[in-house]
Amino acid sequence: MRILVVEDEPNVASALEAGLSAEGFDVDIAQDGDTGLWLAREHDYAVLVLDIMLPGRNGYQICATLREEGDHTPILMLTAKDGDYDQAEGLDTGADDYLTKPFSFVVLAARIRALLRRGRSTPRDVQVIGDLEIDRDRRRIRRGDHEAELTHREFALLETLASNPGRVLSKDHLLDQVWGPDFDGGTNVVEVYVGYLRRKVQPDGFSPRIETVHGHGYRLAP
Repeated sequence: MRILVVEDEPNVASALEAGLSAEGFDVDIAQDGDTGLWLAREHDYAVLVLDIMLPGRNGYQICATLREEGDHTPILMLTAKDGDYDQAEGLDTGADDYLTKPFSFVVLAARIRALLRRGRSTPRDVQVIGDLEIDRDRRRIRRGDHEAELTHREFALLETLASNPGRVLSKDHLLDQVWGPDFDGGTNVVEVYVGYLRRKVQPDGFSPRIETVHGHGYRLAP
C-alpha cells in the first residue's frame, strides 16, 4: 500500500519514510503543501499523513480542498499544536484522525492501521457501464481481466463522462468540470488527457469506449 507524507521538517520526514517503509508501505514524501496536494490528486494513496504547518498550502487547506473535490482518502493530521480548537479545526476540515508532535511511531503506525481497517470496511462505490467497471473509492477501472489505476485528473475526466453516458460533452464543458473555471490553459489539455484515458480504458484487444464526435466533443459509449 502507498502512503503520502506531507512534512516539511527533513528529519521528521526521513524518520517517517524509514519507519513506514519498514512496516511494508510504499512512501512518497512532499515537503510543501502545493506539492503534497498535487501528489494527492495524481496518485491513489491508502492514507495521507499531513503536517499542518507547511510552506505554501497548510494541512487544513489540503484536506479541505481534497474533501471538496470528493476525495475520501483517509487523512491523519500531524501538528505541534495541541489545543482543542486546533484539533477541532483539523477534524472539521475532513481529517479522520489527529496526532500531536512529538509522537510515538508505534502510535502513529497503529493509527494508520486503524484508518486502513476503517477504509476497508466501507462498501466500495463502483459504477458499471457495459463492460466497464469504475471504482470511485480506489480510482481504478476494470474491463474483463484488464485493470488500471487512474490519476486524479484522468479519473475526474472519466467520472464526468460516466455521469452522462451516451451524451456528447464539449471540450469547454469538460475543461470547466475537470480543471475548473479558473484554469487559464486551452482546450488542448482535454485532448491530451482523453488520449491518456483511452490508453487505460481501451487497451489493445478492447473495443473503443470513449468516442470522438468531431466538431462537438466526446462521449462515453453506454
